[in-house]
Amino acid sequence: MAPNTSFGVSIQPPPRKEANLVLPTQGTTNPPVFNDAMIVRTRVFIDEQHCSPEGEIDSDDARSWQWVLYSDSDSKTPVAVIRLVPPPQLPHELLTHPDTTNENMSQYDWDHEPCIKLTRVAVVPEYRGKGLGRVLVDAALAWATEHAEEIDQAATELAAATKEAKPKKWEGLVLVHAQVDVEKMYSGMGFTTDESLGIWDEEGIDHVGMFRRLTLKK
Repeated sequence: MAPNTSFGVSIQPPPRKEANLVLPTQGTTNPPVFNDAMIVRTRVFIDEQHCSPEGEIDSDDARSWQWVLYSDSDSKTPVAVIRLVPPPQLPHELLTHPDTTNENMSQYDWDHEPCIKLTRVAVVPEYRGKGLGRVLVDAALAWATEHAEEIDQAATELAAATKEAKPKKWEGLVLVHAQVDVEKMYSGMGFTTDESLGIWDEEGIDHVGMFRRLTLKK
């Protein structure tokens, strides 16, 4: 089913650490679009999938871009969201073995090729089956192909803050940590499952790692 063309989309640039991001129920002073994103994320991940409220806002939120889809071009009812996390990403070992304690392990993976990561993709139940997840993935990827410099700058700022060497340039590699029940959907959008990453549990839900390469606009 094709999505209604009257849906509205807003983008939330990285709020930065000083934004003091919190869940919408906690007397929020979040940026308005971020708050709308959290309304969707809370409903889907916390209320429906029973993920931990304490873990819903993480260290990536302050440095990431988010797109929120609204029910129509005039309404401010948020119905879907996606988040784009710039490089670097967390070491994969921390996901597959969260109890690992290694004082020599960096907080971020600076060694592998830089990739952006699409996460927190969520659509409220009554708007599913309309292709809205694909709309948001396409919107985020289209933006990324034209904003490589902004993505590189975000990685450079984090490297400076963590006293790491200047990171490599982002060359269009995209990662998704897909819940296994939507692996086929991402495959249909050009993502390939990396079998070497295995299957791991996040908040009681099995995930796989999938990659796609974008052609960046110069």
